[in-house]
Amino acid sequence: MRADKLQMGDEIRVIAPSRSLGILSEELCQIAKQRLEALGFQVSFSKHALDRDEFDSSSVEARAQDLHQAFADPSVKAILTTIGGYNSNQLLKYIDYSLVAANPKRLCGYSDITALSNAIYARTELITYSGPHFSTFGMLRGNEYTLEYFNKLMIGNEKVKVEPSPYWSDDMWFVDQENRNFIPNPGPYAIHDGEAEGRIIGGNLGTLNLLQGTEFMPSLKESILFLEDDYESSPATFDRDLQSLLHLPDFEQVRGIVIGRFQRQSQMTKELLHAIIASKKELNDIPVIADVDFGHTSPQITYPVGGTAFVSAYNGAVDLTLSDDIYTNQ
Repeated sequence: MRADKLQMGDEIRVIAPSRSLGILSEELCQIAKQRLEALGFQVSFSKHALDRDEFDSSSVEARAQDLHQAFADPSVKAILTTIGGYNSNQLLKYIDYSLVAANPKRLCGYSDITALSNAIYARTELITYSGPHFSTFGMLRGNEYTLEYFNKLMIGNEKVKVEPSPYWSDDMWFVDQENRNFIPNPGPYAIHDGEAEGRIIGGNLGTLNLLQGTEFMPSLKESILFLEDDYESSPATFDRDLQSLLHLPDFEQVRGIVIGRFQRQSQMTKELLHAIIASKKELNDIPVIADVDFGHTSPQITYPVGGTAFVSAYNGAVDLTLSDDIYTNQ
């Protein structure tokens, strides 16, 4: 199931299913709102978006209510999450999935929102989107690529060929918007050559693994896994978290792996990632590519969880195409 494409004038509801909107500065929120309005959208905020407790979040009841109201409101066409965090998985047993399925909307966010987006897809087959938070739109510089791919997936009707961003950054842009550090981007590289087409599952690896063994974990059959992690994931923890996915019974039907860019603080290197992948015989016969523009660095693509990806990697050339058409085995 896929929600309608967005059109100019559509309303986007901002909700806080993880950390509160209240942790963001008023200035950043104004910039983000104005940026979305400049793209042609109306912006509204959920009732409890600013609620803030000792965990910089709010009650499960308040967050679930805001999610339900956003899906139920016929004027809302898309839902943006405020920011990531640690606890969106608290909501999963409290969501009315029949309400969500009856009122399909384009839900977009990343990081901790991986739990929410993959659970909604698993329970309703509604395609969700891993992409910018509301807070991401508050970035003044170096955000053009992010906006371009958000529009391509949310508004455009064509398949999206992913081209590498000209540069990337891993700085605290939300602290200092002017003094930024931009790094030339050589683009993605292949660890294993090959080509595959499949259904996109994934997001933040550590968060996705929270769903294992539950009713909220999507099937990995005929999938292309999109995986990334933040600075809290060292090479050793990424290794074991990936191994945990490999132990799932349906992993043998995974068709390819696309890995996002690691933050520098994670200490992941190209050589270490090659060694991790080489240690896993289950990956020998599928394409594995890395350093794609998604994850906890900037800028980032938007990609559809439950949509379709085509990966091709041969002789140093890497191609990645996305579509939020519903994947059918061809």
